[in-house]
Amino acid sequence: MSEPTDFMREAIALARANVAEGGRPFGAVLVRDGEVLARAANRIHATHDPTAHAELLAIREAAQRSGSPRLDGAVIYASGHPCPMCLAAMHLCGVTRAYYAYSNEDGEPFGLSTSAVYAQMALPPDRQSLSLEPLRPEGERGLYEAWSAVRGQGFSRLRMKMRSCASG
Repeated sequence: MSEPTDFMREAIALARANVAEGGRPFGAVLVRDGEVLARAANRIHATHDPTAHAELLAIREAAQRSGSPRLDGAVIYASGHPCPMCLAAMHLCGVTRAYYAYSNEDGEPFGLSTSAVYAQMALPPDRQSLSLEPLRPEGERGLYEAWSAVRGQGFSRLRMKMRSCASG
């Protein structure tokens, strides 16, 4: 059985290989019960997808392989301090612990810190630099009720109901 430092060394090796390929210095290994569920390196440079962080890619792969969005009890080993987006994803899927090798302070001189994003996210929504405002079109209602109905009644009944709402 591998030790936590072995998983971290693997995450760092993924990050170093990614740097050699022109990518960013981030790798992640997702583990549950001592078994590696997924490995990933940051792919922003290759995909131009700003969400292609190593941790998110590992979570996506593990969830797809398992056929479930829940990864309860999993642990992430990340070469760098997880950003708020990755941390939120960990919370949402049930990851219970995350380790990182390089802190935001380590990354700051290289433009690799997410401390500013953490600071923004700590502010109340109305004080953040990204404007977040409710906007529900007139007459729009029932979206969450429709979701609840499909869970209880089945998809075909909901589809019929949504068609009748759209035509009326």
